[in-house]
Amino acid sequence: MEGLEILEYTGVDYKPVVYFEGWRVAYLNYSERFDPQKINKLERHMETDEVFVLLEGRATLLIGENAEEVPMEKNKTYNVKKGVWHTIATSRDAHVLIVENADTDDDNSEFLEKEVRVEL
Repeated sequence: MEGLEILEYTGVDYKPVVYFEGWRVAYLNYSERFDPQKINKLERHMETDEVFVLLEGRATLLIGENAEEVPMEKNKTYNVKKGVWHTIATSRDAHVLIVENADTDDDNSEFLEKEVRVEL
């Protein structure tokens, strides 16, 4: 149908699928770097909030420098505010939708090495 895109991503890791006027939508599927027993860093974005929506599986957001666990519920919107340390731990069957500024990258983000172990 003209004017409509229907997109999906079933591969591993993070994959942007839509860019429009300064924002992007991406899928995050299981990747070893988000394995609950292998988390080794937090990040924070200095110019944008980041939105997470759990579609399938299990996931826990880790928030703040102390990596406080926030178990995610399916179809709820979690908005991590600009400048807040965070990462996500996902089950192998997890599918997460992410929305953020399209120019979010290593140049406007900071990283904190921190080993965290999560039980999903």
